[in-house]
Amino acid sequence: MPDLLLELFCEEIPARMQAAAADALRKLVTDALVERGLVYEGAKAFVTPRRLALAVHGLPAHQPDTHEERKGPRVGAPDGAIQGFLKAAGLASIDQASIESDPKKGEFYVARIHKHGRTTPEVIAEIVPEIVRSFPWPKSMRWGKASVNPGALRWVRPLQSIVCTFGPETEEPEVVPFEIDGLKSGDVTRGHRFLAPAEIRVRRLDDWMTKLEAAFVVADRERRKDIILNDAKDLALAQGLELVEDAGLLEEICGLVEWPVVLMGSFEEGFLDVPDEVIRATIRANQKCFVLKNPSTGRLANRFILVSNLRASDDGKAIIAGNERVIRARLSDAKFFWETDKRTNATVPLDERLAKFGNVTFHEKLGSQLERIQRIAALAETLAPLVGANPALARQAALYAKSDLRTEVVGEFPEVQGLMGRYYARLEGLPEEIAAAAEEHYKPQGPADTVPTAPVSVAVALADKLDTLVGFWAIDEKPTGSKDPYALRRAALGVVRLVLENGLTVKLAEFVEPDLLTFFADRLKVHLRESGARHDLVDAVFALPGQDDLLLVVKRVEALGRFLGTQDGKTLLAGTKRAANILRIEEKKDGVAYEGGVDMVLLHEPEERALAEAIAHLGPQIEAALEREDFEAAMALIATLRAPVDAFFDKVTVNAEDKALRANRLRLLADIRAITRAIADFDRIEG
Repeated sequence: MPDLLLELFCEEIPARMQAAAADALRKLVTDALVERGLVYEGAKAFVTPRRLALAVHGLPAHQPDTHEERKGPRVGAPDGAIQGFLKAAGLASIDQASIESDPKKGEFYVARIHKHGRTTPEVIAEIVPEIVRSFPWPKSMRWGKASVNPGALRWVRPLQSIVCTFGPETEEPEVVPFEIDGLKSGDVTRGHRFLAPAEIRVRRLDDWMTKLEAAFVVADRERRKDIILNDAKDLALAQGLELVEDAGLLEEICGLVEWPVVLMGSFEEGFLDVPDEVIRATIRANQKCFVLKNPSTGRLANRFILVSNLRASDDGKAIIAGNERVIRARLSDAKFFWETDKRTNATVPLDERLAKFGNVTFHEKLGSQLERIQRIAALAETLAPLVGANPALARQAALYAKSDLRTEVVGEFPEVQGLMGRYYARLEGLPEEIAAAAEEHYKPQGPADTVPTAPVSVAVALADKLDTLVGFWAIDEKPTGSKDPYALRRAALGVVRLVLENGLTVKLAEFVEPDLLTFFADRLKVHLRESGARHDLVDAVFALPGQDDLLLVVKRVEALGRFLGTQDGKTLLAGTKRAANILRIEEKKDGVAYEGGVDMVLLHEPEERALAEAIAHLGPQIEAALEREDFEAAMALIATLRAPVDAFFDKVTVNAEDKALRANRLRLLADIRAITRAIADFDRIEG
């Protein structure tokens, strides 16, 4: 079956936009093809710093034919109705329509329309210009003389050529002809900007990739990444070193080069006095280079890996020398900052350094950074006993934790904040618990980040996040939709993970307002959903009063999930929902709430008496099991209600004619609702 090759060649595609652009092109084109009846076998997108391309395999040569039957007006209808029908159906004359008869409506016209599918190149020529014109670039531009026209093409950078070919493997593919703002599609592209700038005529995917590679362009993004990573590891190994892998940097560099050439440079060993993380941050941020480490010491080596976009005639010596000059200058700055910070921390007391935070505004409505640090310290001291930490040490750690924000190194490299706090704490001879808390109190910063386990670190991390959440909630700066400028969702999820992964019993209601507790419930649902838990069970448990202990909520949700996975659980859930539905209807109709208080004298049927006795017997036992946090036992007890509930609904009519009897049975249903709500709000459980 035929294949499609599409390439959009331009001046530049910024690295940060490339992966999303490739995904968007693949989805937009394939969705448009499928919508038009052109089902394909496979599709792959390609992106380099100068081209965005797509290959679609296994397309049919044309759209399928369509058959449509359209009902028209009755025979003898006014001419206007007849003419409207002919126009809508595409018929030249009413003689082309059939006449059908209906016993009630009489005879009427029917148009049977057969449409031949268009050829696939026709469809492609229609959809590609539409997609190019509306392509979702985060930023785009107009260019040239046409840019004065408001309807002119916008693209990430000036679009220079379009390749669009279609055809089977066994034949010469055809160029799919179309034009976008004077730029005509064709079969000509270009290779590397410097190494092979001449035009290249291409046919289909394999030919395109082969010729581009010969012209010093590796079109496949993943292959460029493999080349960079493997060559870097080989160069490191040859020197007895190990590459410090960096997935984010690899992604970025891959988007900067079409022909990756991996080289190694060096810097003076004296710079290794600077902390490894600062060296790495310097080299990464300024030159987009990888660092290497000595496997015998675990410390960085005075070498780095750079990736060039061309193979130079001098084997890259000038390129290496240029990078070494820049890195040497940057490392000199970093060393100066490090030495300055060491002198400052050795001579200026912490109280004096903290005082400087009084001049730094955290938020105009929440005071200075100093006020925030003092709040966090007080909260960490309060939380300490709950997490097994020494209160005085937790307070001291919280006062110290953010002191590195006023240092020279962190001012230059914000990404090492916290980490530098650990270094400075050790230099000052502070307890290791304080050094660890300085680094770890920001954690976890995302779902893949580690969670602190040292008690002092946990206390400060919880205090830091709770202060952020309580403060911004108090000034009504809550997340809305996709907007969360203060990363409050991340902070709440951090609290959830700190509590759950450390097995902590923390009553959040003692620290946050009820609406913020609801926000924690939402974050807990997100967290549990990733581990396969049902969000409706979280809702059912949180609906109960006093559910502010996240660890107990999770234990209850897990036990409830296991219970509902049994036949007893499924059947009891159905019976409980039936009771709740009847109560809801009857309470609305009667204008009263049935709250239990069953009159045993009015229980005439053996099934209703058995149910009432079972509820009365089980209530205290379930309450005792919940009190000792034995949720499995509570579920086992509630499971024994299945049989009496089933028997009740099978044998007893709730809406009896006798009003007193009816009211008593509704109160019995209220007892079912009440005893199950000791476990969870079963009304909120799906199924």
